[in-house]
Amino acid sequence: MCAREPEDEHVDVSLTVWALTIVGLCALIAVDFFIGGRKPHEVSLKEAGAWTTVWIVLACIFGVGLWLFGTGEASGEFFAGFLTEKSLSVDNLFVFVLIMTKFAVPSIYQQRVLMVGVLIALVLRAVFIAAGAAMISAFSWIFFVFGAFLIWTAWKLIQEARQDNEEEYEENRFLKMVERRFPSTDQYHGTKLFIVENGKRLMTPMLIVMLAIGSTDVLFALDSIPAIFGLTQDPYIVFTANAFALMGLRQLYFLIGGLLQKLVHLSYGLSVILGFIGVKLVLHALHESGVHVPEISIPVSLGVIGGVLVVTTITSLAATRGKKDVEV
Repeated sequence: MCAREPEDEHVDVSLTVWALTIVGLCALIAVDFFIGGRKPHEVSLKEAGAWTTVWIVLACIFGVGLWLFGTGEASGEFFAGFLTEKSLSVDNLFVFVLIMTKFAVPSIYQQRVLMVGVLIALVLRAVFIAAGAAMISAFSWIFFVFGAFLIWTAWKLIQEARQDNEEEYEENRFLKMVERRFPSTDQYHGTKLFIVENGKRLMTPMLIVMLAIGSTDVLFALDSIPAIFGLTQDPYIVFTANAFALMGLRQLYFLIGGLLQKLVHLSYGLSVILGFIGVKLVLHALHESGVHVPEISIPVSLGVIGGVLVVTTITSLAATRGKKDVEV
């Protein structure tokens, strides 16, 4: 658990590399849309599994590329960040299911809703990442704030998991404001976002549900962005880890939709991960303040995150299988 100075942790990324990365990600999103999402249809498990594999493989290739052309430290930070963001995004899928149910989205349109919602989320994450990076560079004490917030979030997750209440989706203030100010129709009209009815321009439920998924991600970003900044302070790695985790979210929704109810211990696992990263941030902040404390290395972080996810999945499946046997 050796400490490194913050300036040594960053990959030297030029504006050209940033531009090429963004163009490359946009190209991948375009390919995903034109091949899998252009025509509304029900997504099969085979299609969802294939695309999920593609996005995971692309993330692995990118991580290996960071190791070959950057540093092993950068590669480790990316994989730790990707695993953390991916696990947090699986928890987000619970809310996406609630939103789809709330707005009664037809199955053939769900992939379009998720695609646009994820794109909105990606743009919002970029804004959050830029703000987080600016705060970190300006205020060293912000690590204390991030660390305390993650520890508090971890405790809140445990409390919510212990209550074991049925969740219901409640529209946020932004969505309520939009619905108050802009008239809408109750009927879906294909993938149209607006229609003209009796000379009046109306929003369709398609636009409303897209805004619901995109704006809801703002709340998710409040814990995921500080969490990944606890693993790396490099904005390039933070952004790319978030991008690869989010871009495969649409296919993951259809692939594990039926398994979500079986991941009964996921909240406990995420609370451990967030609490662990929170402690890591506090130790880092103390170290930066001149206090001689051990810092948690990336290999240790990667091992803890991966181990918690494996244990959580195994115990969840075992618990739900036991329940099923009892019911039978």
